[in-house]
Amino acid sequence: MTQISLVVSDVDGTLLTKDKTLTERARGAVQRLHQAGIGFTITSSRPAIGMRFLIEPLALWLPVGPFNGSSIVDPEMRPVEQHLIPASAAERSLQILREFSADIWLFTYDEWLIDNPSGKYVAHEQHTIRSDPTIVADFSPYLASACKIVGASADAAGLAACEKVMQEALGVEATAVRSQTYYLDITPPGFNKGTFVEAMAKRLGIATDAVATIGDMQNDLAMFAVSGTSIAMGNATDNVKDQATHVTASNEQDGFAEAMEMILKRNGVG
Repeated sequence: MTQISLVVSDVDGTLLTKDKTLTERARGAVQRLHQAGIGFTITSSRPAIGMRFLIEPLALWLPVGPFNGSSIVDPEMRPVEQHLIPASAAERSLQILREFSADIWLFTYDEWLIDNPSGKYVAHEQHTIRSDPTIVADFSPYLASACKIVGASADAAGLAACEKVMQEALGVEATAVRSQTYYLDITPPGFNKGTFVEAMAKRLGIATDAVATIGDMQNDLAMFAVSGTSIAMGNATDNVKDQATHVTASNEQDGFAEAMEMILKRNGVG
């Protein structure tokens, strides 16, 4: 059985609890990975600014992958790789999101732009990424600098339908996948959490068979597909669990820490 040399984790619904807390058991499990010489990093649909608060408590030294892995930034929040949505695809994305009555958010590298400050999930996102939005009347000036566009909607079924329409409309021009049942993410083409895993494995000079990934949503499947070991959270949907090699407990039951303890045991540590 291949020893694990690197763990790549999703953040929301995986590393953090529902109220966006990093538990002591989770933090301790990452510390034990470091002590065992196992690399650890995170990738998320979050912008880079929304990942910054995890750098110090997790003692992260590898780059992290915001925007579903379509950007790579170092622990000092300096860009290593940055990719943008083509402006034409960004414009088409906005049209489709409006057709499905979803709130629109546009993220540049360092800004979160919205046009509806009373949107249902705005306060939730403020709490999640620990940053405030900039309110704009028109997204047009920012279409050429979009790292991610989000459609936010409480209509889960409608957003799932929007995801299919978006994928068909954009084709290879951009990636459209839900990071939550209420968030549809549009990100640059050709880059995802899977390409981030491959980039980190290359950086460390290891095979992707020696990488373990852990997550809970559709946007995590790309990294499951390229890693030797994939772990779905207990709170994941059945189709996510079906594509993982292992299933752990939920994020409310310290499933992340449980999975890390399994990896340590598999590597003969603890």
